[in-house]
Amino acid sequence: MSEKIQLSKEELREHKPTRNEYLDKAKLPLIVVLDNVTNSYNIGAFIRLADAFAIEKVIVCGALTISDKKMKKASRNEAKWVCVEYSDDTTASLQALLDEGHTLYSVELCRDSIDYSEVTYPAKSVLVLGNERKGVSEAALKLSHQQIHIPMFGMGNSLNVSTAGAIVLAKCANQIRKKTQA
Repeated sequence: MSEKIQLSKEELREHKPTRNEYLDKAKLPLIVVLDNVTNSYNIGAFIRLADAFAIEKVIVCGALTISDKKMKKASRNEAKWVCVEYSDDTTASLQALLDEGHTLYSVELCRDSIDYSEVTYPAKSVLVLGNERKGVSEAALKLSHQQIHIPMFGMGNSLNVSTAGAIVLAKCANQIRKKTQA
């Protein structure tokens, strides 16, 4: 009898904590700040990413124009496992994180930005990702310790914000996790 190659939902759950254990479990000291990201599917994708990498929280900044129903659909209900905060002021939120000793990285192609894969991310890192059309605001860029970018080798200049976030978040989270488990 041949076994299926793909794991079943039951097999996937075997090595996971219970729901209550997960809620009490310490999260990775990594925060994502969404600077006026307005698309509900992008916000939902970041909530799923936050759950996947078990990061501390997502801060959604700016005027919320999305429906709760659309966000829940996009996040596939992972929002109940992720700390999501809302702020109408990106600058104030970033300043509070700076005051708490976080290191801020804005994901934006800038004059002095560096390749995200060349960064050694400290614990207490913050990734700032910007609006789908305008990118990270100048005010947020000025508060950041470093602007980082994903090298683009094709004709396009950018990726969708949630795609870019997934790439950088995976690198950053895995790097911090290795340090904290060492």
